[in-house]
Amino acid sequence: MINLTKEYLEKAYGINEKVINLYEQALEDVKGEFAAYDEIREYNQLKVLNAFQEERISDSHFTNSSGYGYGDIGRDALDKVYARIFNCESALVRPHFVNGTHALGTALFGNLRPGDTMISVCGTPYDTLHNVIGISDKKNIGSLKEYGVNYKQVDLTPEGNINFDKIKGELEKDASIKLVHIQRSTGYGWRKSLLISEIKEIIDFVKNIKSEIICFVDNCYGEFIDTMEPTDVGADLVAGSLIKNIGGGIAPTGGYIAGKEEYVTQASYRLTVPGIGGECGSTFGVMRLLYQGLFFAPHVAIEAVKGALFCARIMELAGFEVLPSYTDKRSDIIQAIKFNDKEKLINFCKGIQLGSPIDSFVQCEPWDMPGYTDQVIMAAGAFVQGASIELSADAPIREPYIAYLQGGLTFDHAKIGILIALSKTIQ
Repeated sequence: MINLTKEYLEKAYGINEKVINLYEQALEDVKGEFAAYDEIREYNQLKVLNAFQEERISDSHFTNSSGYGYGDIGRDALDKVYARIFNCESALVRPHFVNGTHALGTALFGNLRPGDTMISVCGTPYDTLHNVIGISDKKNIGSLKEYGVNYKQVDLTPEGNINFDKIKGELEKDASIKLVHIQRSTGYGWRKSLLISEIKEIIDFVKNIKSEIICFVDNCYGEFIDTMEPTDVGADLVAGSLIKNIGGGIAPTGGYIAGKEEYVTQASYRLTVPGIGGECGSTFGVMRLLYQGLFFAPHVAIEAVKGALFCARIMELAGFEVLPSYTDKRSDIIQAIKFNDKEKLINFCKGIQLGSPIDSFVQCEPWDMPGYTDQVIMAAGAFVQGASIELSADAPIREPYIAYLQGGLTFDHAKIGILIALSKTIQ
């Protein structure tokens, strides 16, 4: 670290010599890990560029439709660009998805019917899906359960691996299972994200038992972290959020669903209504932002990964348990840090907020957030509200008090934000 930067951090944020030394050691340790991710970034940038070129994208696609949105060429062309990137038959990319959970829920409701069963093979899904499925402690109004869709779950083994024997047993004995839910990222869990090779293994295993089962992947936080996406290895359907990786920090809202045309069409009928599907929906002048964000996404996603690697190493050096380790191969942008202490967890999140470009003066506090069972603290001083491709950290307030850090539009900002958060945690 150059002296000028060091002096600025000490003066402006009170970062002491101990934290600066940890910073310098961590930065040196992670440099060797960056090369592989730079290659992934370059490959995915070429893939996105080629998709734009093959679909002949021009400024005429930066449409500003209103009303019904019939014939919105920008919207329809973006669907085709996504389908090329995901190497699949069809895609539905819309600003009308309010978040990733909405996109995931739309895919599930669109493809499951009363009497069908969905089975989660990675343990309990992300917290906000509990109300969608109908496994929360609430009344489950409007959930899949209320509509007669059944739910089963196969937990991971004690070692954190997929339990193939139990999956096989459930698939062979229950003819109502129609959809297998695979969560690529960790959610609020303590496990590594699933690598594309591991997702392929699950899909191949399921298809060898029952080829007609829909293999659905929650792809949130995972886009562009590998040279392949789940649809490249047999996933029938994937979904995610545009204010995470694939929006590049520029998309102001939205989500996507991609995969086999039959299943994407069914989802589109749930987003709007049968007979209309993706043919309607004005785009409010956001199309240029969705295109431009997608173009930036391969670079921004890897910047976020570098921030996560750095966070893993500096927190390890500071004496905290982390998952994954900085040397582990990654499949998402999330870094989990176990504090085993409520106050340290809260102070870390408050430090991330202090290091944010927006609302840095705000003190984030745990609160009862819609869709979550526990109180949640969220540090997210972002240009796009709640955008977790921007540097952010959140955590349910429950033992063992694990914070989940993600994002960072630039690695430089991620480093600084993490330094400030650490200094607030071990002062």
